[in-house]
Amino acid sequence: MRVVVQRAASAEVRVDGAVVGRLPRPGLLVLVGVTHTDTEQTATKLAEKVWRLRILDDERSAADEGAPLLVVSQFTLYADTRKGRRPSWNAAAPGPVSEPLVRAYVEALRQLGAEVETGVFGADMEVALVNDGPVTLILDAD
Repeated sequence: MRVVVQRAASAEVRVDGAVVGRLPRPGLLVLVGVTHTDTEQTATKLAEKVWRLRILDDERSAADEGAPLLVVSQFTLYADTRKGRRPSWNAAAPGPVSEPLVRAYVEALRQLGAEVETGVFGADMEVALVNDGPVTLILDAD
């Protein structure tokens, strides 16, 4: 599992012009990619890492601040661009594998006490973000 965490002043996701998820106040936008070897344990471990990651003001975490998270699935995080000009998506797990793991990631955050909004898995989404800092981190479960 790979996540891109962005500290956000604001963020929202639209599908077909309608807002389906939004940060109600400053928090974290989390883009989540799943690969073939990921499990529910992977999702839980990475959710806890992000929830407790000290990247907010004064080295505080979302857990410390009760900051909300907007989680968006993004298979393109596993693009392989080493050869040619067309990315390969072979490392990204297919929808039937990745969708339940993205749900498990979201549920793990909620079990930790996080306020979580989401995009729509597999939809053509428009993601708007005002990055705060800017602060952007890439975390791999490996």
